[in-house]
Amino acid sequence: MSSFSVGLEKENQLAARMARANVREADIEETFVRSGGHGGQNVNKTSTCVQLRHRPTGIQVKCQQTRQQGMNRFLARNLLLEKIEAQRRNRELAQRQRVEKERRQKRPRSAGAKARMLADKAKRSSKKESRRYLERD
Repeated sequence: MSSFSVGLEKENQLAARMARANVREADIEETFVRSGGHGGQNVNKTSTCVQLRHRPTGIQVKCQQTRQQGMNRFLARNLLLEKIEAQRRNRELAQRQRVEKERRQKRPRSAGAKARMLADKAKRSSKKESRRYLERD
């Protein structure tokens, strides 16, 4: 008997995805609340809305897409995994950008850029030299 209202294959895919993302079922805090919106008496009487919170990251999701609690549990876990994976991708991207920026900053100047910089320095130096106060005899 599966804990979700989906096939065993989809449930196994979800479990494998959770394992790849290092998300344990013990790290997920699950609560059920009453849904709102369409659904008639069913949403008013049963707690079909699922709220999940991943304790290590603090990410929260809420799912009330269907009228079945089991299906909402499955969909909420998928949403949670998407958010966790997106957060990790963003963190890795930021790290890569930081490393790339440092690499660009430490790269030596090209010969042309170095020559232009030195020419500008010489020009500025001669301009300052001409402003110098001259002593009179």
